[in-house]
Amino acid sequence: MANIIPPEVLIELYRNGHFPMAGANGIRIFSPDPRGIIPLETFKPPHGTKKALRDPRWIVKINSAFEEVMLGCAARAETWIDETVFLSYVLLHRQGHAHSVEVWVDGELAGGLYGVALGGAFFGESMFHHVTGASKVALCALVDILRRQGFKLLDTQWVTPHLAGFGAVEVPRPVYLRMLKEALRQKAVFAHTPGP
Repeated sequence: MANIIPPEVLIELYRNGHFPMAGANGIRIFSPDPRGIIPLETFKPPHGTKKALRDPRWIVKINSAFEEVMLGCAARAETWIDETVFLSYVLLHRQGHAHSVEVWVDGELAGGLYGVALGGAFFGESMFHHVTGASKVALCALVDILRRQGFKLLDTQWVTPHLAGFGAVEVPRPVYLRMLKEALRQKAVFAHTPGP
């Protein structure tokens, strides 16, 4: 039986700018410098993604398949999601702190993402897709949710070329920690309220 990181420990890590990842030698704690974020106020989908967003097949849901999203994110050659991480975040989800955004096509899970919400901060953990474009749709849906619900910070941990296409930028850790402190003061609720 895998060990579980207690929810209160995970929450404290995030509140202090840290997060866990599993590796060959077990769980390690990270606090990157610089830190990746997507500024919510300036977020704009890349041109190619706008076409994908218009596809009427997509159905976006939240928190209806959290475990399946985590398993989708873990199903790759190199993953930092081991049994301990999986069980720990499932428990965190059951306590209302970890959330998934899912994209469905014809009743099947096409892609999605998951992360942790505390105050007005959302800490993105991972995303995946089975259908091309689904993870991009999930990210755009996430930003829409965060904007509507008054979130102030979208943490991406690091900036990848993929995330850079969505406006992700690097900020020095001291700047990130100030942004985090301010975001944690906000009272925001992770909930899906589709727009017009």
